[in-house]
Amino acid sequence: MFEFDQYLGFLAFLTILTIGFWLMIFLITFVVPYWIGGSLIERINEIREEKKAKLEN
Repeated sequence: MFEFDQYLGFLAFLTILTIGFWLMIFLITFVVPYWIGGSLIERINEIREEKKAKLEN
């Protein structure tokens, strides 16, 4: 059926595929929403500071 080097190559392929799958799941569920949420909060704070600066002048 498989020779030993083909078996190792198949295992390496499955390992890389599995790592890539879980990395994408992690990025989509945690990293991207955290990044978007942080940038929105930062932008809202900048808008508030601009309004305060206009009111002071």
